[in-house]
Amino acid sequence: MSKVDFKKEYKELYAPPKKFVVVDVPDMQFLMVDGHGDPNTAQEYQDALEALYAVAYKLKFISKKTLGRDYVVPPLEGLWWAEDMDAFTIERDKSQWDWTMMIMTPEWVSAELFADAVEQVHKGKNPVSLDKVRLESYHEGLSIQIMHIGSYDDEAPTLERLHHEFLPENGYTENGRHHEIYLSDPRRVAPEKLKTVLRQPVRSVNQ
Repeated sequence: MSKVDFKKEYKELYAPPKKFVVVDVPDMQFLMVDGHGDPNTAQEYQDALEALYAVAYKLKFISKKTLGRDYVVPPLEGLWWAEDMDAFTIERDKSQWDWTMMIMTPEWVSAELFADAVEQVHKGKNPVSLDKVRLESYHEGLSIQIMHIGSYDDEAPTLERLHHEFLPENGYTENGRHHEIYLSDPRRVAPEKLKTVLRQPVRSVNQ
């Protein structure tokens, strides 16, 4: 049985260069959990990840067993925003952040399969945030992205260049929430070597 690796299937989305590039992101399906607060200290964030991964791996198992379709569980992703976006892009005041943590899920995974996975996780580990996990389609469309190498806390200069230089100089404005894709495991990779895709949905200012 072949195993689909979506990082390879969607290489242009998961492996951008270390410079700003324009991409058109298609409709994709995700497991999602919403929350608020500093990802380094908020228990809500840890609970969200536990529930997400539990359902993601259960879905992979069910897909392989019942549909004969196996795949590599895609990397963790996150949408980030704040009431005052300077708290995110410049001040990096993490206590003010809102987030939606996500794991991409194959389009062949149905609502019924998702419900089955949630029920099986409930009977097993039953993580505290399990009832917050949802399956939802998400469409970003036209976006600007870049590969960031380094600590998450070192993203601010790149984000400032994106929002205050690249977008206005190229006739774009923001059209959605800041999106990050975490390609490295911070438990195993040194901070200066972490790989993170930084993405911003945009639209033309002339639209």
